[in-house]
Amino acid sequence: MSAQRMLFLTVAALLFSGIGLSGWQHVHWLLYVPPVMMVVAGISGVCPGLLLYQKLGFK
Repeated sequence: MSAQRMLFLTVAALLFSGIGLSGWQHVHWLLYVPPVMMVVAGISGVCPGLLLYQKLGFK
């Protein structure tokens, strides 16, 4: 596993723990999107956010 993939998984775990400490029912649903995207990036190696920005024309 590469360091970048491990970083995605670590940050996602920290975000999920923060959401859990705040209360799952008290957190807006939009806050779940970044950690889920980071878990996908950590497991698959494909970063959805990076693909989105590349399609928008950023390098």
